[in-house]
Amino acid sequence: MSALLNHLPNWVWLVPALPLLVVVINGARVLLGLASGDAAEPLTARLSSLAAFGGLVLLLAIDGLALLHGAPGHRRLGHWFGTGNWEATFSFMLDPLSLTMGTLTALIGWLVIRFSANYLHREAGFHRFFIALSFFLAGIQLVLLAGNGLLAFVGWEMCGVSSFLLIGYAWHRPVATGNALFAFITNRGGDAGFLLGLGLAATWLGGFEWTALSQASKISVVNDRLLVIGFVIAALAKSAQLPFSAWISRALEGPTPSSAIFYGAVMIHAGVYLMLRLEPLLVQVPDVMFGLVVAGLLTAIYAWLCGLVQTDVKSALIFATLFQVSLMFVAIGLGWTTLALVHLCLHAAWRIWQFLLAPSWLAITRDRPPPPPAWLRHNQLLYTIALQRFWLDKLSHTLLVEPTESFSRDVRALEEHFIDHAIGQPGQGKAVHADRPLVVADGLPGRVLAAVSDVLQHIEYRLLLRGKGGMAEKLMHRAGAYLRTLEHLLEQPRYLMMAVMATFVVIL
Repeated sequence: MSALLNHLPNWVWLVPALPLLVVVINGARVLLGLASGDAAEPLTARLSSLAAFGGLVLLLAIDGLALLHGAPGHRRLGHWFGTGNWEATFSFMLDPLSLTMGTLTALIGWLVIRFSANYLHREAGFHRFFIALSFFLAGIQLVLLAGNGLLAFVGWEMCGVSSFLLIGYAWHRPVATGNALFAFITNRGGDAGFLLGLGLAATWLGGFEWTALSQASKISVVNDRLLVIGFVIAALAKSAQLPFSAWISRALEGPTPSSAIFYGAVMIHAGVYLMLRLEPLLVQVPDVMFGLVVAGLLTAIYAWLCGLVQTDVKSALIFATLFQVSLMFVAIGLGWTTLALVHLCLHAAWRIWQFLLAPSWLAITRDRPPPPPAWLRHNQLLYTIALQRFWLDKLSHTLLVEPTESFSRDVRALEEHFIDHAIGQPGQGKAVHADRPLVVADGLPGRVLAAVSDVLQHIEYRLLLRGKGGMAEKLMHRAGAYLRTLEHLLEQPRYLMMAVMATFVVIL
């Protein structure tokens, strides 16, 4: 029994693997047509719930082991890939930070899945929702439990993909798909910072392990600053801090359960977790920590003012969430990491309840939403700024969307007016010769092939298709006569013996 308990932390990979297995099973059921109608809903929900509950039980067992014998710490389970200078591994970090966050996330994920089974009953995308939600649970557990930055980045991207799918859950509505695309593109800017940090870590520290990244004394302060800034950009984008705050209000387009687990309790705290994980690097660069304080304070002011003028429950809750998360960044910037972790856990537990209750909130309170305070209503400029959310949406559209659309139009024009004419398009070819209408070609490659085919056809006609007595036939008859003469000579006994003797001479 003790041996089993000692090897229990090595099974932590099951926490993200179980939801992934459910994604495969439910996806196969949908593709095979086995998940249709009301009768198929319970199995989909039950499989997702069992996977989430299995991960929760495993983490609770590891937590109990950690309380008795100490946290297992860094566990390397296998080699992934690498070179002589650096290596990527399958490793997990089971320290107090990861175990706390992982257990809380597993509990919240299990509760949200149980809630969603009834909330989304008879929805057209019921199975699609549970597939995306299970995919998210696998990704976020990779972020929280991974022992290295590269494996955490895989989970980071899984969260981004599942977020895109759930924001655009109502795919037939242009607003939903547009908001999903806006949130996805904005977060890709943060992913670029994450990749920058990983690349610099591989170059300067020789790996992606969190234990290696905590050894900041190996690199200079300048390199440390560059390394940290990449991860800070990723954290600010994922947690919707300024200047990346515009996407968070658009993300509420998805169903309430996904809004609760993504932007109320779990994913919006992923940036805070990343900063807590990189605390040994942060303390070496006080100016970057001061930048976190400034970003957190500015985001708190933005969220507070915008929250005062909201008239629907989910928008008010998301700005309240953003305000609390910004205070966590302020606490990290001031070095109060324990306070930030406690704040994170309490806020996640409280906010998940509020978001899941949001559809019933007005019925429960039976009161009208309170109006903005008098000092804000009387300040027309400040009220307009808050109502327009500091024009961040417009600014993002001007700086990001419009240049992207212009670039896309230019690329399409290049394709239509040059590339298509150069390489051709399927089904758009024209006859090369008027007397052979079946031979069609389009573009430079097509015309080259048509010319080559003409040459080959001409050669074939000259050599083979000119009837009896053609050049090819004469050459073949002459070669055949030579071969028959050689065969007749070899059949003579004296020449056969000479060939055998020559063979022996060569061998000896």
